[in-house]
Amino acid sequence: MTKKLSDATREQLRHVSTATLCTALFKRGLRNQFIQDVRPLNANLPNMVGEAFTLRYIPAREDLNPITVFQDRSHPQRKAVEECPPGSVMVIDSRKDARAASAGGILVTRLMKRGAEGVVTDGGFRDSPEIAEMTFPAYHSRPSAPTNLTLHQAIDINVPIGCGDAPVWPGDVVVGDREGVIVIPAHLADEIAAEATEMTVFEDFVIDMVQQGRSILGLYPPTDEKSKTDFAVWRKAKGR
Repeated sequence: MTKKLSDATREQLRHVSTATLCTALFKRGLRNQFIQDVRPLNANLPNMVGEAFTLRYIPAREDLNPITVFQDRSHPQRKAVEECPPGSVMVIDSRKDARAASAGGILVTRLMKRGAEGVVTDGGFRDSPEIAEMTFPAYHSRPSAPTNLTLHQAIDINVPIGCGDAPVWPGDVVVGDREGVIVIPAHLADEIAAEATEMTVFEDFVIDMVQQGRSILGLYPPTDEKSKTDFAVWRKAKGR
């Protein structure tokens, strides 16, 4: 059974970067959790944090994928939008192919209104200028006007997928910031969030020292005892 994301862990993950999370995961031997080649449409939003709800596309077979398939209320793409749980992130496997859209403004708006946390595709979105104006985290490779039906056939909901070369299991914890999106295995979310929070405090101290002209040698990493002592003093003064 997948471990449920706690409110405390969700809040911690809202205040750490995907870069820091990558390092914490790398320490545990996980190298491929960052979704490659996706970027936020609106880079002015807080961190996106939620459990993965997945949709998988395969290459479209034309005789099975005419525009009339949308008349079927159980069509996997439409069904996924209506079943993605509140607080979850819909992650779409579009085979890194942005020549046709993974979704558009209407479906993304519906996800937002249903309380989803955000949406990610390794393909592209149509209506991207409108999506970019929404207060809803959305990540894609690039704009793409053609309907998904021209190249993509929605086939599975909430199954393990690959998105931008990252493995994504349903229930994994997805974090997006202004740099990109990372996927944290569900069973590691609590410890990764706690470690990344501590790393962020220390890195803020390092930035403060570097801005004051200090060398990184002995500071980052803190191999000099003075760096450790200075960090303790700084942390107490900052209340962190």
